[in-house]
Amino acid sequence: MLYHLFDYIEHNLNIPGAGLFQFISFRAAASVIISLVISMLFGKRIIRMLHRLQVGETVRDLGLNGQKEKEGTPTMGGLILFGAIMIPVLLFGRLDNVYIQLLLVSTTLMALIGGIDDYIKVFKKDKKGLAGKFKVLGQVLLGIIVGSTIFFNKDIVTRNEIPAEKIDNIESFEGYTIKDYEGDIHYMVDEVKPVTTIPFVKDNSLDYSTVFKIFGDEEGKWSWLFYIPLVIFIVTAVSNGANMTDGLDGLATGTSAIIGSTLGIFAYVSGNVIFSNYLNIMYIPNSGEIVIFIAAFIGACVGFLWYNNYPAQVFMGDTGSLMLGGVIAALAVILRKELLIPVLCGIFLVENLSVILQVAYFKYTKRRLGEGKRIFKMAPLHHHYQKLGYHESKIVSRFWIIGIMLAVVTIATLKIR
Repeated sequence: MLYHLFDYIEHNLNIPGAGLFQFISFRAAASVIISLVISMLFGKRIIRMLHRLQVGETVRDLGLNGQKEKEGTPTMGGLILFGAIMIPVLLFGRLDNVYIQLLLVSTTLMALIGGIDDYIKVFKKDKKGLAGKFKVLGQVLLGIIVGSTIFFNKDIVTRNEIPAEKIDNIESFEGYTIKDYEGDIHYMVDEVKPVTTIPFVKDNSLDYSTVFKIFGDEEGKWSWLFYIPLVIFIVTAVSNGANMTDGLDGLATGTSAIIGSTLGIFAYVSGNVIFSNYLNIMYIPNSGEIVIFIAAFIGACVGFLWYNNYPAQVFMGDTGSLMLGGVIAALAVILRKELLIPVLCGIFLVENLSVILQVAYFKYTKRRLGEGKRIFKMAPLHHHYQKLGYHESKIVSRFWIIGIMLAVVTIATLKIR
């Protein structure tokens, strides 16, 4: 809102300094500061409110060290994260930007699903919470919204450099400019296509429509039948991965902050025509505005960590974990970096896989041997290390270190091809 207000002031009233809001760097800095202030100052009040409402965590006895001390700790702290993300974005973001609109919808939808789940657990005293099929339904809905918006919205384009000999009809593109390399003509074209980036590969753009070209669909008009289910799978997997990771104080929060910081770097270089040209990566017009959202996302996570770090004064609950995972998935898809998710979100991946492998192996051995056996002492993976006797804070800090290493590898893909 402030962006639009100061834009009006600059162009109509000519007040000095109003143009400062045109700079993404300034608005991103303001966004992260306001997000930190909201999460740290108002977070304490929300925790007190949750105490008064007796919104406490009910802990099952799993035989883990320090587990009973968590009994009664306020949950639904994802409300703090939600407010600390939404308010700065609404203040400093361009609300007419399709990416900002999509991310606001993603945040609200996943927070709502998680909030309903927490409400049922806390106030209805139903430990199962929202039925799994309804959670999945919400994740599928978000995947459809994100996938269909990116595929069909004409405001979402990628700008690519293509040699003239590879283009039959330049007029078919939304927009283009000409680059002349001493007679070697290249076109900079805006393509409304579902494309992504292949890591560690030179000239690393992949057009999803090529999947359907083998069936004679030359224009790729039916490629949404592949693309949207893929986005649904990504949203569901990452959202559930974040939910699984939220089992130790600060683990999901810190991991999400690391992932968000990495995506912020990708958003900044992908949305800047100079940096994207220098790094020879896909330029995504108008995506620089995503930096404002990611700045709020990082500020919210770091501010929430003030209260969520060991020993936690509040848990985020599904309100926070499903929201963080859904937002991270949406960001990766929007920035065309979804193929980097196994690396960047490696912590979420191994947490998810540990549960899948544990359940599958138990069922297999029970069917074959009559007695179920386990790969890990307990799943998700962080509980396995608790069973081995590692202190909670040591597990969290080591997972963070691994998360940082994975983030560095992800950033290195900008140049390592």
